[in-house]
Amino acid sequence: MDVSLSSSQVKQKALEFGFHKVGIAAIDAKTVSKAVERLQVWLGHGYQANMEWMANPKRQDIRQVMPSVQSIITVALNYYTAHQRPEGSQYGKISRYGWGRDYHRVMDKKLKLLANWLRSARRRSEKSHSCGVEVRYYADTGPVQDKVWAQAAGIGWIAKNGNVITREYGSWVFLGEVLTNIVLTPDGPHTEHCGTCTRCIDACPTGAIAQPFVVDANRCIAYHTIENRVSSLPEEIAGGLEGWVAGCDICQDVCPWNQRFASITDITEFNPYPENVAPKLSELAKISDAEWNRLFRASALRRIKPEMLRRNARANLEADGASAELDK
Repeated sequence: MDVSLSSSQVKQKALEFGFHKVGIAAIDAKTVSKAVERLQVWLGHGYQANMEWMANPKRQDIRQVMPSVQSIITVALNYYTAHQRPEGSQYGKISRYGWGRDYHRVMDKKLKLLANWLRSARRRSEKSHSCGVEVRYYADTGPVQDKVWAQAAGIGWIAKNGNVITREYGSWVFLGEVLTNIVLTPDGPHTEHCGTCTRCIDACPTGAIAQPFVVDANRCIAYHTIENRVSSLPEEIAGGLEGWVAGCDICQDVCPWNQRFASITDITEFNPYPENVAPKLSELAKISDAEWNRLFRASALRRIKPEMLRRNARANLEADGASAELDK
């Protein structure tokens, strides 16, 4: 659909709304076919663990999400802050993505602004008696392969650890996308720049990177601390948590691109809540439901229920031989 809206206009408006990067991808048959093949192979190995939603057929065909889609506007927000975790096995580790305000809320506000601005093109289209603008947006909230489209739109490349790396911010970015029936001039796909580096693979304590560019959730600390609802973690995972209670940043922390290009975000909502940088494992292991509700009221960490957080903290204490802390 052509409503006399240029790609440069769309990109400029996205930047004005506060996004740090923006790119545009067309619904290219080659991109779709390659993404579907990789996803099917990944699912065939059972690497999704218990994340059944990863097998949603819509994830394999973007047109099932939005039949009229012609362009995908992909955006990225840098969330890196200067804060560093303290040394010491008494502290629990929380992934940087969850330190501050829930990124869904921050992204949604900006995506809504962009989507509403695009819908305003309807008025221009009506003058030419054409059909109206259709728009849908997602921030890790729908069956969309956001990393695939981020790479196709030139935002960054899917790295050996499965994250999207950008040249400007490393992989410390949140991704979002706006699907629209407007035909826009696409950007070229980003090339891959991991080279021969294997730092992320070598650093993972549970061997979750089955091979370069392929992550097995069954062995991933982030999966088990966030998504796995079982009462007790698998022994091989519990013994290798290395302090992590909410997500895991090991493969990002060791990445040369992150070490070189991490840049302080200008989005104040991503600054950490005081309790999230250095929580005590002994306190998390006994956190009450009420205290959990108070501490994580506006946080993406609410996905980790209080019984899961207690489980994760206890597993760390037991692995470190400090389970006696639970009796104090």
